[in-house]
Amino acid sequence: MNDCILQIEHVSKAFGKKIILKDCTLNIKRGEFVTILGASGCGKTTLLRMIAGFEQPTTGQILLEGKDITQIPPYNRPMNTVFQKYALFPNLSVYDNIAFGLKLKGQSEDEIDQKVLEVLKMVSMTDYEERDVTSLSGGQQQRVAIARAIVNEPQVLLLDEPLSALDAKMRKDMQMELREMHKRLGITFIFVTHDQEEALTLSDTVVVMDDGIIQQVGTPMDIYNEPANPFVANFIGESNIFDGIMKEDFNVEFMGLQFKCVDGGFEQDEPVNVVIRPEDISLHENPDQGQWRGTVRSCIFQGVHYEILLDSPDGYEILVQDYNAYEIGKEYGLTVQPEGIHVMESEHLENSVNATVIDTDHIEMLGARFLCQKHGFLKDESVTASFGFNIELTDNKEDGMTSGVIRFILYKGNHYHLTVETPDHQKIYVDTTDVWETSDTVGIKIQPEEIRVDE
Repeated sequence: MNDCILQIEHVSKAFGKKIILKDCTLNIKRGEFVTILGASGCGKTTLLRMIAGFEQPTTGQILLEGKDITQIPPYNRPMNTVFQKYALFPNLSVYDNIAFGLKLKGQSEDEIDQKVLEVLKMVSMTDYEERDVTSLSGGQQQRVAIARAIVNEPQVLLLDEPLSALDAKMRKDMQMELREMHKRLGITFIFVTHDQEEALTLSDTVVVMDDGIIQQVGTPMDIYNEPANPFVANFIGESNIFDGIMKEDFNVEFMGLQFKCVDGGFEQDEPVNVVIRPEDISLHENPDQGQWRGTVRSCIFQGVHYEILLDSPDGYEILVQDYNAYEIGKEYGLTVQPEGIHVMESEHLENSVNATVIDTDHIEMLGARFLCQKHGFLKDESVTASFGFNIELTDNKEDGMTSGVIRFILYKGNHYHLTVETPDHQKIYVDTTDVWETSDTVGIKIQPEEIRVDE
């Protein structure tokens, strides 16, 4: 792979019993602008720190131009990092902050002077070299931090949410400056952010992460138009996501209706997830002209378009984005073209967790004891417990058989699909019409007739 500068091969990271990264593999091309995107706690900064050498992988290796650098310390890697808080030396001038690394390398004063003035021009900070860094604005400090990193001519520049401390306008301006700087330098940028718009604006390649796992790698257009799973579809932009059934190639059923689509290769009657972007739905004044109907509940101007929420007669909520306003309380027809329907495999057909047999109708799972359907397994035997998504959640964790924390919420038109992490770090999936928040602690009740025990 001649165009590949960095290879991350089956890298995992654990802190004690807590697994932060899980078998991450990623190839980064020379000169690419790569953005690692995800919510707080997804593992993106840990991955960046391992690339930089500040953290060691628990398993796996990191290769730079084919050479294993996993155990090489940060100061011996041809990389520089721009941190979220810039980490400038407050007692040094702008010039001395930028020159610091060059002086450590023992370069001559003339060489240092030439390089510092070049990068100051590159970051639009000419004539600022004698200024005290504490007197600079946030955007100016960020430019100095970037200049200090690139003056050392790294092969890879690592940026750990460097724009997060800036106000909205400055952030937009710096996004464009970063993009232009990347083009001028021609080196590899690896940028970490939780901001989806920022990732789509800046990147050649976006790496979407969740729960320590790389969910999808692709161009911004691929990530938006062809999400790999419901998490990516929900995380990148707005989406309508529905449970569906693939009736046959190019024919999918959801919301109780059948639609033509452009996807195939599924089993007949296979459960699937269906994603429709809000801008791909058209509204018609005459309800009979649509494939289905909806009544406008709200219509809010968002600066460029209107965001319209409609309710279908059978209880589904549909989000539409349109340049025109529509009357609240009025029924319209809705249409989506086959290419606007994206069909993907259903990630979870049922819950399946590790369990231990207590007796013929009790098992231990999810950190607690559960009554289950009768089975023929022996005491202390390791088994798999399977159950559906019809699980009762309670406000008070003491009211449940066990407890959990809600980690992810996916709205599917007429119900929520929740990811709940239990005390033994297993994940279960729950369908509910109740409204919860991420990080809520809940009690979990599963009826015995729902629990099936298998090998």
